[in-house]
Amino acid sequence: MADDFGEGSTPGMDDYETLMATTDMELLKTALRNEKAAPEILQFQVQLVKRAREQIQLMEETVEEFEQSGMDPLTVSLYQMDLDRAQFLLRSYLRIRLQKLEKFMFYIWKNDSLRNRLSEPEKIFVKRCIDDMEKHLEETVLSKLPDNYQSARRQSIISEEDDMVPEPQLDTFVACKSSNRFVSLRLVDSERPLEMQRHDVSFVLYKVIKDKIGVDVDLV
Repeated sequence: MADDFGEGSTPGMDDYETLMATTDMELLKTALRNEKAAPEILQFQVQLVKRAREQIQLMEETVEEFEQSGMDPLTVSLYQMDLDRAQFLLRSYLRIRLQKLEKFMFYIWKNDSLRNRLSEPEKIFVKRCIDDMEKHLEETVLSKLPDNYQSARRQSIISEEDDMVPEPQLDTFVACKSSNRFVSLRLVDSERPLEMQRHDVSFVLYKVIKDKIGVDVDLV
């Protein structure tokens, strides 16, 4: 693309083209799709998000440079469209994770495996939400109830589990697509595994493939 502009080509444009040739935006799109379809919080994509932010920053600088240099408005609009798309993907990815954190914060925080999937800012957010929620419930409701019912997580002190804490439903069916040439999935109550070729799509229980997401399969 840079050669088409002749003298209008700039080092910023060359850097932009190099980044756009990578698959980071496609990887971010896949991460967003997996996160939206999975009932539980998935591993935060630290390096991918970092690269996406760096790419967005470069794209913003490129668009600004083109506008200031009097570049053809159509060219600027095309680069702006790429920028808008990248920002939308990143914001959507972070937003869907935020929604899960708000819904399952108590469950995530008591589960070491799930808590370790969060980024550091997400951990700070969840801890603050839990503290604020418990303080609010204590001041407005729980302090006015009998002693046996003053827990924000259990119906009463005789409850053996946190039966008032929402949990993600892992026994739900999801559509998944094979990302490898051949994938064999061992299904529940079945002696024969489910064999999938690359790009094959199947409906399976989430808990059967949850450890293979991002490795052998992606959700759709």
